[in-house]
Amino acid sequence: MKYKKHLFICTNQKPAPKRSCGEEHGLALVEAFKGRIKELGLQVDIRAQKTGCLDVCAFGPAMVVYPEGVFYGNVQLSDVEEIVQSHLVGNQVVERLKLNV
Repeated sequence: MKYKKHLFICTNQKPAPKRSCGEEHGLALVEAFKGRIKELGLQVDIRAQKTGCLDVCAFGPAMVVYPEGVFYGNVQLSDVEEIVQSHLVGNQVVERLKLNV
């Protein structure tokens, strides 16, 4: 496996009134995760990238972390540091954001 952890952050944008994670917020999350991962020197082992629909639109903004397959919902920029420190560095799922899908 090339990466120890791989984050896929939804940037899917559906036309109103359909609910979606949203391109603007999703791209902001992608950049925040990439930036923090780089600051910590983890970019060799961990990759964050945008993706299309994860099929959990009702819980967006959404993301998934592999290889664990943990889905997170309602992810905000203020959650990035907690996810990085708890899940990516400490291998502890952030239960308050975890989706049971």
